[in-house]
Amino acid sequence: MTQAIPKLVTFDEFAAWRPEGGRYELHDGVIVEMAQPTGDHEDVVGFIARKITIEFDRLNLPYIIPKTALIKPPHSESSYSPDVLILNRPNLVNEPLWQKASTVSYAASIPLVVEVVSSNWDDDYYTKQGKYESIGIPEYWVVDYLGLGAKKFTGNPKQPTISIYQLIDDEYQVTRFRGRERIISPTFPELNLTAEQIFHSGDIP
Repeated sequence: MTQAIPKLVTFDEFAAWRPEGGRYELHDGVIVEMAQPTGDHEDVVGFIARKITIEFDRLNLPYIIPKTALIKPPHSESSYSPDVLILNRPNLVNEPLWQKASTVSYAASIPLVVEVVSSNWDDDYYTKQGKYESIGIPEYWVVDYLGLGAKKFTGNPKQPTISIYQLIDDEYQVTRFRGRERIISPTFPELNLTAEQIFHSGDIP
């Protein structure tokens, strides 16, 4: 039995094709349709986006959280659609793909990225962590609210974990948070949130 080889596409082809509905990423030239997230997943994403928005608004920072923007690592035929993407608006004028494809590639445009883990947890812990590090994004969260990742990420026994990667000397250094531990965000050091609050955000009225 022969297996069909998927047709590889360029980023420009992907950007021109990408439909309004659905959520798609480009992984080394292969179009990947992202699964529809669960309600719990959306609760966590929405809670994080709300808390971060409140914080950067309080600090009067020129940030936005777009709905469908992409991150494209330079010199690659890949692009990713994060769960929460913080953009530094003043630098968007330097982004060649922003106006026509709502896509960013420069670290100066991206203070923070958040991925909330679903069944394809290895993409968040391995693929995207490596790509975001190569771009130079200063801070990256992996929010594993179900403890789906490997034990080296989520403990033994596995448990819900937030991994916060901080870029130091061009490499990510990770700190993990669980339970009632207050998360430490280099971008928002005064953010007052525990891991547990994020994991149980669907229970908060």
